[in-house]
Amino acid sequence: MLIDLDVLERNLKKTAELAQGAGVKLRPHFKTHKSVWIARKQIAYGACGLTVAKLGEAEVLADAGFMDLLIAFPLVGEAKLGRLRALIERGIKVTVSTDDVAVAAGISQVGESLNSRLPLYVDVNTGLNRCGREPGEETAALVRHIAAMRGVKVRGLMTHAGHAYGAKQLSELRKVAADEVKGLAQTKALLEQSGIPIPEISVGSTPTSKFIAKQTGATETRPGAYVFGDISQLEIGSISVDELAMSILATVVSTPRPGTVIIDAGSKTFSTDVNPHRPGYGFLKSNPSVYIERLSEEHGIVKVPEGVRYEIGELLEFIPNHCCTVTNLHDSLHGIRNGKVEMMITVDARGRIQ
Repeated sequence: MLIDLDVLERNLKKTAELAQGAGVKLRPHFKTHKSVWIARKQIAYGACGLTVAKLGEAEVLADAGFMDLLIAFPLVGEAKLGRLRALIERGIKVTVSTDDVAVAAGISQVGESLNSRLPLYVDVNTGLNRCGREPGEETAALVRHIAAMRGVKVRGLMTHAGHAYGAKQLSELRKVAADEVKGLAQTKALLEQSGIPIPEISVGSTPTSKFIAKQTGATETRPGAYVFGDISQLEIGSISVDELAMSILATVVSTPRPGTVIIDAGSKTFSTDVNPHRPGYGFLKSNPSVYIERLSEEHGIVKVPEGVRYEIGELLEFIPNHCCTVTNLHDSLHGIRNGKVEMMITVDARGRIQ
């Protein structure tokens, strides 16, 4: 696993400047890199705090001294609520999220037991069709119900426009970005008519974050994959080749038949996520027509065009489809500068999926 440190730092700076220029708080998603070292650099560039996917990631960051965290995933069950309570008792400012009264009720019980009202974001569906009720009256009714609970305080509305990765051109991506904030703004207006203030409008996805200056009404942006870049971003035009910081260096171990090369990197190295715009699981950095067409656990089966040859022992550098899931497969990443390894980046929260 290679991380170009110069590209990484440019990416961190560029996104921070976009948020600052738009007057919006940057709360990047930790799940992409799971690295305390990178998280500290994000804070140094101006991030207000971090977003995490799971309690385990929050606990890693709390141990490292991070004090302002958003858990962008519903917390269900006594075990997780107990861990939430433990984080708060350590003095960590934790904002939680949900799209359901039952989940909010459990969190409210924690708040009441601490004689506090825990800050909460309500998740809204703006097109991904994952978590979240529909914007408008459906979500407003939910928020009114949750706002009456004694142990939580609804601080904001949040959404994730992950369907942006399915955009076929930049105009389509711009529309997704506009719709992402529009639904939240409409819901906020309804709630404020009911006397419920909504100070935070939190939007998130790396592709739509490029348009944060035009997302009028947003107060916070939560991109994650911008740090490394990957094929998913490149194919929809939200980044350029010089923003690709992550690559995978593999060795040719077999050339069993014309048009096929085998490398020593399979599904335990590359993510099995596919891309709707391109076949395979990654392409050669120096020649995108060379791509990984199949994966088994230890083998990558590479499709090679006619007339292209590689020798046993040759090193090939591939760009993966999805950087976030690739990171979680590795204990550490090789930070390189000018072609040399400068440092090892520990993936501190690897495997923290609960």
